[in-house]
Amino acid sequence: MNEQINPWLDWAVELQALAQAGLQYSKDPFDRERFQQVRDIAAKMMARKTGLSLEKVKDLFCSETGYQTPKLDTRAAVFQDGNILLVQENTGRWSLPGGWVDVNVSVLENVVKEVREEAGLEVIPQRVIAIQDREKHNRPVYAWKVCKIFVLCALAGGEFQPNIETTASAYFPLEALPPLAEEKNTEEQIRLCFEASRAAVWETRMD
Repeated sequence: MNEQINPWLDWAVELQALAQAGLQYSKDPFDRERFQQVRDIAAKMMARKTGLSLEKVKDLFCSETGYQTPKLDTRAAVFQDGNILLVQENTGRWSLPGGWVDVNVSVLENVVKEVREEAGLEVIPQRVIAIQDREKHNRPVYAWKVCKIFVLCALAGGEFQPNIETTASAYFPLEALPPLAEEKNTEEQIRLCFEASRAAVWETRMD
C-alpha cells in the first residue's frame, strides 16, 4: 500500500511542515507573514481536496507549533490460546487496543494504559513487533504523519469493563477475523502480530 494515492496531499503536508518550521524559527516579521501565507495556502489545498471546511482543516492541520514531527500511535497485540485480542469500536468494527501516545507517558506506558482503558486488562509489554509509517499501510491517508508502533504483550489479568471507547472485547483466530477498523489496523498488520507471537526470535520490522 505504498503507492502514491494523491500527490496533492503530499504537497499540502510538505508545505504545512515547511511553514510551521518557518513560523517557529524565523524572527523577521516579514518572513513570518510569508510563512503564515504558505500555511494558509496549504490549508486551502487540503480543504478543497478533502471536502472539509477550511476551519476544520486549520484546527486539525495547522494548530501545532514547533518543528513538525509524526504523531505516535500504539497498538497492543495480546494473545490467549493462540487467538488475538480485539476490541469493538463504537462504529461496530474491531481493532487492536491502542491510540495516540499521551505527552506524559512513554510508548510502553501508553500500550499498558490503552489496553487497560479499552479492554479492562493488565498486560506486560514484551517486544516491539513493528514500527510503521501509517500511510504506507492504512487508509485513508491522514493530513499528518503517523508512526504506528505494534507491541506484543503478555496477559497479566483483568476483564473487560464498559467504557466510552469500546463496546466489547474478544479473542479471534487469524482465519476468522471480524470486520476491522482498517484505518487503525489491517488484516496484514494483524497477521504480522501472529507471526511475532509464534516466533522464538523476532526482529522488529521497520519501514
